Amino acid sequence: MLRAKGILMIVVGAMFWGATGPMMEWILDQGMSKQFLLILRLLVAGMGLLAVLKWRGVRVRRPFAQPYWTRKLIIFGIFGMLGVQYTFLASIDTSNAVIATLFQFLAPIYIILFVSLIQKAVPPIAQILGMLVTLIGLFLLLTDGTLEGFALSREAVFWGIAVGFAFSFYTLYPARLMQEWGVLLVVGWGMVIGGVILLIFNPITFIKGIPTLFDWQVAFMLLGVIIIGTIAFVLFLGSMTYITPVETSVLSSFEPLTAMVISILWFGIRLGTFQLIGGVTMLVGVTAISLIGNKVKTPEVELKIE
Repeated sequence: MLRAKGILMIVVGAMFWGATGPMMEWILDQGMSKQFLLILRLLVAGMGLLAVLKWRGVRVRRPFAQPYWTRKLIIFGIFGMLGVQYTFLASIDTSNAVIATLFQFLAPIYIILFVSLIQKAVPPIAQILGMLVTLIGLFLLLTDGTLEGFALSREAVFWGIAVGFAFSFYTLYPARLMQEWGVLLVVGWGMVIGGVILLIFNPITFIKGIPTLFDWQVAFMLLGVIIIGTIAFVLFLGSMTYITPVETSVLSSFEPLTAMVISILWFGIRLGTFQLIGGVTMLVGVTAISLIGNKVKTPEVELKIE
């Protein structure tokens, strides 16, 4: 029963997370800026998490009593939390939610390469094959099977690749933070720090964006993104208690599939035949890397930036 509960949590969480991509794409289409959307999303969700933790008796300010943890939280908030959120939204803005979500799945390749460089060792042949399959899928996604020109703009490719790098940093860097202070507290502060930094650099953009909230449909959709995205993250974390990381990785493929189905039904988005094949190939490659990684004993690596 517990394993079934974990599977249900990750599937629902992945579907919720996949749904937020098209929802944010719709919001951007209504004229809301990336900066305004992210500032509200990060600050509201972050302060909400911290408020819940404080209500449960957690001393939420404790990490800031020590400069070491303060620095690490600030780095995570800026380059981890804000980095992932901004690059993902920019990727959506320059392509669409489906493409952005698939680009996010390049993160395991970057992580493998980083770990290999740190350990000064060549990845196992099986992992190399998994990466090649993923890259073949990416090539088809970018070109739609023709060398005459890219199916995506250079800007879309740039932000797509950036999503993978940002997600890799987000995955590797906060290991000690979360071990020391707990996932929800670190994520809550990461969101608040990222939102505050973005607000400091975009005060005029934020003020200009306030009138977009007068449209009740836009405001309601933004509220949905904040709530659904937060629930999805909690479900992702909770599922790890009941199922293995490999199962979590494999079942998270529901994320791009959900984004694809919603985008097709809602926006009428159609990927080219080879782009569709490329997307499926990428999912197969990433799933293979996850399964292989479970069998290959690799020491844990923490990304150390002080």
